[in-house]
This record gives sequence, structure tokens and C-alpha cells, in this order.
Amino acid sequence: MITFLLLLSVLTGVATGAFIIFYALLTKGLTYLLFWGDPMHTIATLPVWYIYLIPIISIYIVNHLIARNDALKEYGVKEIADAIEANRLVFGIKELLIKTFASALSLASGFAVGNEGPSAAIGAMIAYKLHHFMKLPKEMVRISLSIGASSGIAAIFVSPVTGIMFAIENIAYTFVKNYAGYLMVGSVLAFSVVSLFLESLVFGYSTGKALNYHYLYATLYFIPLMTLFVYFYLGMKDKILFFIRDRIDTHLPHLKKYIVAILPGSIIATIMIYTPFAVFSGHEVVKTLIDNSFHLPLWVIFVIIILRILATTVSLYANAVGGIFIALMSIGALIGYGFGEVVNTFAPWHVETFYFAAIGSAVFMGVIMRLPLTAIVLALETTYDYNVIVPTGLAVVLVTWLATLNFDLHKLILKKQTDTKE
Repeated sequence: MITFLLLLSVLTGVATGAFIIFYALLTKGLTYLLFWGDPMHTIATLPVWYIYLIPIISIYIVNHLIARNDALKEYGVKEIADAIEANRLVFGIKELLIKTFASALSLASGFAVGNEGPSAAIGAMIAYKLHHFMKLPKEMVRISLSIGASSGIAAIFVSPVTGIMFAIENIAYTFVKNYAGYLMVGSVLAFSVVSLFLESLVFGYSTGKALNYHYLYATLYFIPLMTLFVYFYLGMKDKILFFIRDRIDTHLPHLKKYIVAILPGSIIATIMIYTPFAVFSGHEVVKTLIDNSFHLPLWVIFVIIILRILATTVSLYANAVGGIFIALMSIGALIGYGFGEVVNTFAPWHVETFYFAAIGSAVFMGVIMRLPLTAIVLALETTYDYNVIVPTGLAVVLVTWLATLNFDLHKLILKKQTDTKE
């Protein structure tokens, strides 16, 4: 059995890597085709009616494909595994190709979803087909899907360890949810203490091994700010979705297939005209901020955060085929960059804004998606810098804890109110 699993891993890795290249090139090709070049530069030159037409028609096509085949919807790896084990979902080559096209079209037309979800699903689909072809036991299908999912994430992010950790957290969710946070807090704080006195084994050509404690001090202020933005994001998303479903879907159910294209498509187009950085996957936003490519005023950062939350929410409502991993990272990067600007303006110490852009991107994603280990590994593979890795590990656990504490207190208050009425 070990031999078969090893063979499955090799074939899945190679096939997934090749297919992800095709997926990435298809997405880029469709983007340049729809916008007559790089949309960051061409949108300002295109007719307004044409900009509105792109997302509306694209998402109508995507929803038409989903209506014909439910397997094209965006599923998490755990949901795919559960559905396959219960014989509720079947993937074939046709579904793989159509899902790839639907995701590429969603991304290319400007919807604020990422390519990591479809990449994990593509890898899982390939692994599932190989699992079936090799006649492996059905009870091992979850292992095969994990191999495929990790291959997909590793390929699209060009980060092997992030892919491995993503799959582990999805499969071993109960353990990670209950215990991983304690491990992370203990580890990063122990490291922070001993690094004052002891010398670690350091590869001579490595960078980013010196820990600047200003980033730890600043992180203590960053944690409550990030917690507030987590609730702001969740609250705004829920209110927008409730408004759309309560006011529109309920009263106009016979027009839903048109509304689900026209309304989100129009919102995406309007935001796109204002600033392209608030739509699309968010990859350019994260890359720009962590590379410190240019400076953004605080008011611009806040506006883009609001618009990105709106764009991500309507993209989810529109059934755009894609994940929210990179979309959440872009929001977190903006929050972190803005916090760095505030620290440098008012605090007695200086921090690099792009450091907190990297910290914010990993923390916001890790908290919302409940992927703390993936967040810290992503920070590791993106920066290789302790001044990002250590604050990320500390912040992602404490922000998650604060969010959970608030939720529990809210339930307690409701319970007391109920008891009082009774």
C-alpha cells in the first residue's frame, strides 16, 4: 500500500503542477483578452458600457454552467471528501475542465475571489481520478484528496510547505482547532525570550534572523485593531448578504438567475472603474504592499478596504468560482499597511509598513478561515523573516481567541436576557 500511495503522490504532484500552469495561463489570457491588456492600465481607456458588460455576462455564463452541473460549485476540501464518501459528488475529466474554465472566467472578469480554492479542488479532482484508476480502498479517499489539495495549493502559491500545512489543517481540523493555538503561542514566546540570550543555528547566507522587538511591541496594539476589523468584515458581509437575499431574492425569486448576474456584475464594474485594486483576486494588492512598491494615504487604504469587502461579498453571492484565501489576504495586507503608517506617525519607534502588510495578510486570512498554522507557514515562506513570522504566530492566535471570547460573551448576554424575560 505504501508503494501505491507513493506512486499516487508522484503522479498527482506532476499532473497537478502541469494543470495549474494551464489554469494560471488561461486566467491571465482571458483577463488580457477581456480587458484588451493589463486591466490595471487599460480600464481607464475602455468604454464604461463595456466594463459593465464584462462581469455581468461572465458571471451569467458561470451560473449557467453551475446550474447544469452542481459539481462546478466552489467546495472546500473537507466538503469534497465528505460528498465523495457519501456518493453525493462525482468528478470526471469534463467537470475538471469546465470548473477550470468557470474559475478562470470568474477571476478574469474582475470578481474578488482567489485561485487557491479551485487549485485545491483541481488537485483533489486529479487525485480522486488516480485513486479510482489505481483501485485504492475507498476508506483512503480522504488521504488521496489531501495529497491533491496540498499539491494544488503548493503549485498556485509556489510554496510547498504552505500546501502541506493547508491540507493538514483541513483534514486534522479538530486537533488544530482545539490545540494548535496553544502550541503556537508557547513556541513563539519561548523563542522570543531565549533569543535574547542564546544563539540559534543560523544558515550563514540567510536573512531576517534578527528579531527587532519593536515589531512585537507594535503587535500588541495591532491585535485589538485586527480584532475590530475581523468583526467589521463579518458584520458587513452578513448585512449585505441579508439585505440582498431578504429584499431581492425573497420578493423576486423568478428573476433570481438574472439578478444574480446583473446586480453583482454592476457592483463589481462600478468598483472597477473607481479603482481596479479593489476587485480581482487581490494578488496584485498583496504583492504591491509587501514589496513596498508605492505609498498609499490612510484614507485611500480605508476606502479600498471597504470596497474589497463589498466586492468579496457580492462575488460570493454571485457564485463566482474561486476561494477567498487571497481575497482575505489582500484585506489584511491593507489593514496591516495602514497600521504601520499610524505607528510611524504616532509611536516613538519606527516599523516598516510592508512588514505589517505581510503580517496583516497572514493573520486576517488565518483568523477568518480558521487556518492558524497555514498563516504562520505562509508568513515563513513569503518573507523568511522572524519580524513577520513571530508577530504573525502571536497575533493569529490572540485575535482568534478575542473573537471567540466576544462571541461567547454575546451568547452569555443573550442567555441572561432570555432568563430575565422568563
